[in-house]
Amino acid sequence: MRLDFRFFRNEKPAGEPERLVIAGDRENYQIEIRRHSAARRYTLRVREKSRDIVLTMPTRGSLRQAKSFAERHVAWIMARLKRLPEAIPFAPDQKIPLRGIPHRIVHRAQTRGTVWTEQIADGTTLLCVAGKPAHISRRVRDFLRREAKHDLTIASRYYAEALGVSVRSVSVRDTASRWGSCSHGGSLSFSWRLILAPPLVLDYLAAHEIAHRVELNHSKRFWNVVDRIFPERRSAESWLRTNGSALHRYGAH
Repeated sequence: MRLDFRFFRNEKPAGEPERLVIAGDRENYQIEIRRHSAARRYTLRVREKSRDIVLTMPTRGSLRQAKSFAERHVAWIMARLKRLPEAIPFAPDQKIPLRGIPHRIVHRAQTRGTVWTEQIADGTTLLCVAGKPAHISRRVRDFLRREAKHDLTIASRYYAEALGVSVRSVSVRDTASRWGSCSHGGSLSFSWRLILAPPLVLDYLAAHEIAHRVELNHSKRFWNVVDRIFPERRSAESWLRTNGSALHRYGAH
């Protein structure tokens, strides 16, 4: 749902703050202000990845009107924040998925190494982290990024070979709005969070972006290419629609 309020006039005052603070029932909410030359309305958005609030407004819009707009819709803000999945930090005893399989984080302070997986007698899978407690979150995140790049590089090369196209590079980032992208020159970029999803989903995103090496658009021809090299596309898309946003809960602070 997108809330909006049409704007009419007013110059941007000098020294305008980048954030607004509005009062809710039990706490105050900080709202990031973004002025955009193409905006014709005031819009509110709650970002799932960063778990914060953004108000976009026209360049010549009024901060007073922006605050009034946010205050009128504070109930929507509270409801939207409440619907966000509970954040799960990279900390001991927390469970996170790796290739779709839940792993419990275990701290092995006295053991050499960085991060590795184990399976114990009862079938529980562990993500073991060595070193000091202060380094656990960073080490888990670095491990997941490495695993994501490894799997995505293999998958991308596989589908590139199937289509007879080249791949210049594969990189991973922590993107909020898209799972992958492909440049004109064949540079691929993906969200490292795909390593949390089942392999079917990661493979689909690799096939999707490789298909852009043939059709740099989302035309019917593009989808025909995707379906040819990845017949299980709709199953992967269904999983992403249902579960994709929840992947941003892991490692959130």
